[in-house]
Amino acid sequence: MSDVFSTNDFESAYTYEGCDLGAVWSSEKTSFRVWAPTAEAVWVSLYQSGNPASDDLMEYFPMIRDVKGTWIAEKNGNLNGIYYTYLVKVNGRIMEACDPYARTTGVNGQRAMIIDLASTNPEGWDLDCNPNPLQSFTDAVIYELHVRDLSLDKSSGIRNKGKFLGLIETGTKTKSGIPTGLDHIKDLGITHLHLLPVFDYGSVDENHLEVPQFNWGYDPVNFNVPEGSYSTDPYHGDVRVREMKQMIKGLHDNGISVVMDVVYNHVYHAEEFCFNKIVPGYFCRVIDGTYTNGSGCGNDTASERSMVRKYIVDSVCYWADEYHIDGFRFDLVGLIDVDTINAITTEVHKTHPDVVFYGEGWTLNTQPTKPCELAVQKNCHLTPGFAYFNDTLRDALRGSVFFSDALGFVTGAVGIGEKLEACFRGLPAWCGDPNQTVNYVSCHDNNTLLDRISLAAPERNMNDRIRMNKLAAVFYMTAQGIPFMQAGEEMLRSKPDGKGGFIENSYNSSDAVNSLKWDHLDIPQCRDTYEYYKGLIAFRKAHPVLRMSSVYDILSNMIPVPCENEHTGAFRIRGDVCFEPADELFLVFSAADTAQTIPLPDGIWHICIDGDHAGTESIATIKGSVTVEPLSAMVLVKGALEQTRVSERISSHPTLECLSGTGSALFRK
Repeated sequence: MSDVFSTNDFESAYTYEGCDLGAVWSSEKTSFRVWAPTAEAVWVSLYQSGNPASDDLMEYFPMIRDVKGTWIAEKNGNLNGIYYTYLVKVNGRIMEACDPYARTTGVNGQRAMIIDLASTNPEGWDLDCNPNPLQSFTDAVIYELHVRDLSLDKSSGIRNKGKFLGLIETGTKTKSGIPTGLDHIKDLGITHLHLLPVFDYGSVDENHLEVPQFNWGYDPVNFNVPEGSYSTDPYHGDVRVREMKQMIKGLHDNGISVVMDVVYNHVYHAEEFCFNKIVPGYFCRVIDGTYTNGSGCGNDTASERSMVRKYIVDSVCYWADEYHIDGFRFDLVGLIDVDTINAITTEVHKTHPDVVFYGEGWTLNTQPTKPCELAVQKNCHLTPGFAYFNDTLRDALRGSVFFSDALGFVTGAVGIGEKLEACFRGLPAWCGDPNQTVNYVSCHDNNTLLDRISLAAPERNMNDRIRMNKLAAVFYMTAQGIPFMQAGEEMLRSKPDGKGGFIENSYNSSDAVNSLKWDHLDIPQCRDTYEYYKGLIAFRKAHPVLRMSSVYDILSNMIPVPCENEHTGAFRIRGDVCFEPADELFLVFSAADTAQTIPLPDGIWHICIDGDHAGTESIATIKGSVTVEPLSAMVLVKGALEQTRVSERISSHPTLECLSGTGSALFRK
């Protein structure tokens, strides 16, 4: 059947386009519809509870074959809170499965629950909306966080540890009185909070939450259901729905948009996945009887098939509509075909035009069941409205992720000027649109930024490593494109292994490894770094010329400046575009071990960012030339600056007009 499923004849006969799959509740009746074209018979089983260990079957009744491979049934009465499964007979064998379109489930996601969704809405939900409607994707500043990481360390001061509700507690502080949790994130100034998977995943046993369990959650079980371990009660399906909505409403009320990390490229267990139980072999790519495994997780999703595509599109639309999700990050999106991605962005943007979409566009070894283009970086021009992680910039700044001691720009690499210049303009070799490049140097995968710098520069002292960390941050925070950071990067997050090294991928490490150590903010170096990141974000927000969305504007107004030292590069950015308040910006990035003096264009320049301070106010004013300290960046502004100048220092160097060009001399003599 795996060969038949992808044929035009099968899809023509069995593609259902309705919007009523699953259990549709009303107070008078509940209607059921399931897509099962290969089934001989289907039944609905009703249960009193959502615990599969409970022998509490209430009744079961047959479904009737309907159009396009679907089966339907109705049950009179108010079934809100009743659990159900499908019994599906295929090839003489009866399988029990959860509903792929389940809105919520009981413990561990094995029984779906019929639910009155309106009853789970928090007060004011009908007026809730995205607090950061973007002019373009480049206006976003994204902060990636795992739900447990925020609250599990004892220094967090958060009561609802590891729960949705813990993310919206306010007034929490360390013992020394430093804000933690939501107050910290809000003060930092980010626009979008990216949450690692919060759908129902399989690696945490919700029956035994008294035992500490940690996993990033990239192992989907039920795509449309909140993860039960993040709720205060995983046994009652309405609780996880209600508390996730409360979390989103609380974040919105505090000016923070919510991005959901989604994993449609594979499932936790192919044979046990409910869709495959109902239609064996349909959801995953099977070639010659073997699952393809580009994901590295045992299976790849056959998104090129019409009903898989419909399922993914319906799922994303459901999260945007029902939960008011403001953005979606797609795990290993290079395994998903471009038609599916375009269908998602088109459908969601019809009613939610400010939702952001981005993902991992890596080229992976998979084999679609029929010809199609995949959503990899090189095909970004085929998916307008969808952005991709810029690993070109990541590796150029900090070093390749495949060799932990490889140098990047901040740790001393040379000969990468063209890559850095292209990335700074938001136009890496694979991308022609700054709205499609997500600029970052750390995320949940691989080492934290500080740990990666420590591995590449073990001979350097901590002060130098912190300066390298700040230098990398200034580069990606002022580059064209979409800035993205891992939670804790702003306070020098580290994941030591206890043996003198660092944990690279802590997907199933303990909370002791993964949790944010809030009391580290009592350490002056960590607190200083936090203030530095806060200033960088504020500066980016204050200067629209750093957030251009037009390639023409970028190429017309960004001028690379030749520098003598090959570890140093500089840019001029004209300010007569995008309603920029300043006349011009001048940015210097130096990984050199000695101070570098760079001539400035004519005029008086305000220093807003140097190696020690960052923000929107003037640290000093100079003209003629600027001296940049080792391992640091400097950002200067010419023209109107609303903020009060802290001090004024006029340089005695003669004023020189910098050369302009297309950048061939950047980062080299």
